[in-house]
Amino acid sequence: MKKILYLFFFLPALSSCDVAQQVLNQSGMTTGPLTNADIVMGLKEALTIGTQNGTNKLSAVDGFFKDAALKILMPPEAQKVESTLRSLGFGSVVDQAILSMNRGAEEAAKSATPIFVGAIKQMTITDALGILRGGDNSATNYFKEKTTAALVTAFRPVIDNALKKTDATKYWNDVFSVYNRFSQKKVNTDLGAYVTGKAVDGIFYQVALEEAKIRKDPAARVTDILKKVFGSREAQGL
Repeated sequence: MKKILYLFFFLPALSSCDVAQQVLNQSGMTTGPLTNADIVMGLKEALTIGTQNGTNKLSAVDGFFKDAALKILMPPEAQKVESTLRSLGFGSVVDQAILSMNRGAEEAAKSATPIFVGAIKQMTITDALGILRGGDNSATNYFKEKTTAALVTAFRPVIDNALKKTDATKYWNDVFSVYNRFSQKKVNTDLGAYVTGKAVDGIFYQVALEEAKIRKDPAARVTDILKKVFGSREAQGL
């Protein structure tokens, strides 16, 4: 995922130029100083379109599994278990468990769009100014504050169902039941909670990286709205 603000919230995809121009024409943003209304409109437009693109990308097959930064691996407390099982010839069971965890995260990502859109609709002028004036991850922090609890609540049942559907829970149980035959220390991990947490953390991690890029790299501002909002931030020293 080279462009998660394409993916996640700043970069409109197909027909983005038309959308941006329409907003500019309707709002009179083509000329003149940046206003608070410009900031709110520009941010909301970019964020709304981008979140839809992002969740579509993340929910695709291999959206998590084939991205090195997002791929969900065994939890730290289970890494010794994984190593032991692989040495005993059970590598395929471990691989299937890991694949199923990532499939669960990809399935859960489908439920993120309305949560982000709800947070965007609630954005006030104060919120927008805070994002504009804030650090490299101020928009990400806004979303963390407004959406984390809702994402976890929405993701958990979806992930639990997806894990069952893909037999992840079965493979997880297989992994630890096999391991427990050879160890006196039993492992009991809540797989659904772990995958949910990693899915949410992975999304916000990527969003923060790309938010910093779009603030610092003028070439990443591909719509007039973004150029106006973030360009004015620099010019005004906000």
